Amino acid sequence: MTGVVLIALSLGIGMAAYNSSSNILFLTLALLLTCLVLSGVLSWLNFRGVSWELPPAPAMRAGHDALVALELYNRKAFLPTYGLWFNFLARPQRPPEEQRPETTLMARSGEVRAVFEQAQAAEQRGRVALAGRLDAQAGMRLEWGLRPAQRGRLRIELVSVGSFFPFGFLRKDIGTALTLDAVVWPALVEYRRHAPAAVSRRPGEERVRRPGTGNDLIAVRRYQAGDSHRLIHWKASARTRQLLVRQFAAETTQGHTVWLRTDAETWPRPEQFELLVGFAATLIEDLFRENRLLAVAINAEPPLAGQRVRDLEQILDRLAVLQPTPAARAGTVRPMAPRNLLTFAPEGSRGVGALVDGQRVASA
Repeated sequence: MTGVVLIALSLGIGMAAYNSSSNILFLTLALLLTCLVLSGVLSWLNFRGVSWELPPAPAMRAGHDALVALELYNRKAFLPTYGLWFNFLARPQRPPEEQRPETTLMARSGEVRAVFEQAQAAEQRGRVALAGRLDAQAGMRLEWGLRPAQRGRLRIELVSVGSFFPFGFLRKDIGTALTLDAVVWPALVEYRRHAPAAVSRRPGEERVRRPGTGNDLIAVRRYQAGDSHRLIHWKASARTRQLLVRQFAAETTQGHTVWLRTDAETWPRPEQFELLVGFAATLIEDLFRENRLLAVAINAEPPLAGQRVRDLEQILDRLAVLQPTPAARAGTVRPMAPRNLLTFAPEGSRGVGALVDGQRVASA
């Protein structure tokens, strides 16, 4: 029995009791009204003192399952909370250059409906219910699972909090203004390697000892966010009273600098451009795991280092919001990498090729 039916029944019984002057009908009406009032009071007590918060979410990956956490806390001294549910909404955020004012005054009804349907198709909605009860002075963590369909910025909203407590007659919803912005990294793509990306070295050029994952210890430095805990030098840390990590020399000096140009004239097709970004992200991650990533340059921007986990995350964050740019802004000056420069070029109308010093080494 829904709340609308209960209210309509109360009005019907009230009119019948007034017309017939029946005490039984008046008692029934009083009982129904008491239930309505008591439901509202108990529901208010159930919501009262409960706070919810969306903690920062880690970066997500397009096409992969992700979790959004919701932290609850019941500040009431004695009473627990029951039967809550939380409605979520995730919608992609358009780039600033695409956010322009639009009007529907001159548009046809079919066009307006198509726009709304397209916007709704990109949205993801979900509901997470509170299992059991939330005791007084206690907290709980709920998780909502979603799968972002595309890279970019994603806005996650806690739309409302609802409950049928206590009797299940009336549905109570409370709107919230809680939002969370997350970054969705490009999806990984499959690609083919045509030849080993052999790194060239000029005759007489010395091998450079740079930080890596080899066996030769070259230095001890201060701990930075993103460093593995297994690299902590505990004796040196205890002696200096600050966390220090061991820095090893790389087992090889082979490395690549990636230069990604996104001029709209070269990449006019949206699906091919998305393949380019996903292909670049996949290659960058593979080179990083193989300890062969030196830096990444995007258009005319300063190169980004690629030695640490934090560096890789910054690169992927930049790729998540990358858009085609005019040729004048894409840059034509090569980065300071005379050797082993990895670039990209279209292959037909759909494919993307990766080139090292002009030689094709992989394609997607």
